[in-house]
Amino acid sequence: MTDTLIIQSHRSPLPYPWLTHCIESVRAWCEVNRYQHQFIGDELFECLPETILQKTTAQPVIATDLARLLVIKAVLKDYSRVIWLDADFLIFNPVAFVLSDTPYAVGREVWVQHDFNGKLKLYKKVHNAFLMFHQHNHFLDFYAETAQRLLMRNEGTVPPQFIGPKLLTALHNVANLHVMESAGMLSPLVIKDIVQGGGDALSRFVTASPQTIAGANLCGSSCERDELSDDEMMLAINVLLENSLESLK
Repeated sequence: MTDTLIIQSHRSPLPYPWLTHCIESVRAWCEVNRYQHQFIGDELFECLPETILQKTTAQPVIATDLARLLVIKAVLKDYSRVIWLDADFLIFNPVAFVLSDTPYAVGREVWVQHDFNGKLKLYKKVHNAFLMFHQHNHFLDFYAETAQRLLMRNEGTVPPQFIGPKLLTALHNVANLHVMESAGMLSPLVIKDIVQGGGDALSRFVTASPQTIAGANLCGSSCERDELSDDEMMLAINVLLENSLESLK
């Protein structure tokens, strides 16, 4: 049996047709590398305490952020390495998407958006759309316990990224977490530039990225907010599968 497990999850049926292409890109990458691939639905939430489920009823994304950690903890005893990839994560350069040998790793977020004055603003953070943990690492238990404790203590509403990118980035700023730089994230402005064959947002993204990314979270929530259309997402996927980001810069 393989010593590496890749986990993905999403509610069924998939809300956007382009998600299928993302999931298939991960499955193909797993097959080439002989990794085991597991896709789960709402059973992801079965590991969560009832108190957490009640607190996150209106914010399922927060429940997902904690559930992924608890699911990884549960299966890590059977594998030497477990990786979580969001369902909207596309591996467009599978040869270059090589897992690091660090005890754990999170993804890299270089986010480009407009500020209040309409000028481009760049934020460099980390994200949890990609998570990797080796068996006996020391970070997973700390991260999961901290995330659950923060949720239990909180009495008000929290931002969607509360225990995901926000908590991880805060920890990274203090402790310099291991980051898999090739596992990126693309903001709507960058995706629009990819579709159009280039632009200032894409150029700033490429310049600020520590290394060339080989896979990226496409932020499916952008479609929910009508920032991107299904057609734009599908076009971006096709472009990414056929070109390098540097060639579009």
